[in-house]
Amino acid sequence: MDPGENGGLRGPFVGTSAIVVRDGLVLMGRRRGAVGAGEWAFPGGAVDPGEDPAATAARELLEETGLIATTVAPAVWTSATFPDAGTHWITLHHRIEASGEPLRTEPDKVEGWTWVRWDALPRPLFAPVVELLAMGWAP
Repeated sequence: MDPGENGGLRGPFVGTSAIVVRDGLVLMGRRRGAVGAGEWAFPGGAVDPGEDPAATAARELLEETGLIATTVAPAVWTSATFPDAGTHWITLHHRIEASGEPLRTEPDKVEGWTWVRWDALPRPLFAPVVELLAMGWAP
């Protein structure tokens, strides 16, 4: 895409999120790193070329938390821009059930994982989560 067609932003890029729901709670972590540092988000990441987005969500969940996805279902998608990073991302969100307990497997990417109620999400939220709330979506 010509950068001029997207407000000077690179992309859109495609990513996934793993919205893990257990006992009425969702799994969230506080991000570290360049984009969204200090913001709360679901596990997730970029879709590799040729990779199925549902497989990406399950892979990212395993890599970031050690949880094993037992069911993966597409939920909804969001569009968010990150002007500081100069990027635009389309995120394909997946509702996931998983086995195990979350571990902090990538401490350079996330401070830790916690289970929270959807109606009491911690703040500040990562842009794709903000978009989910703005559209009224709930797990």
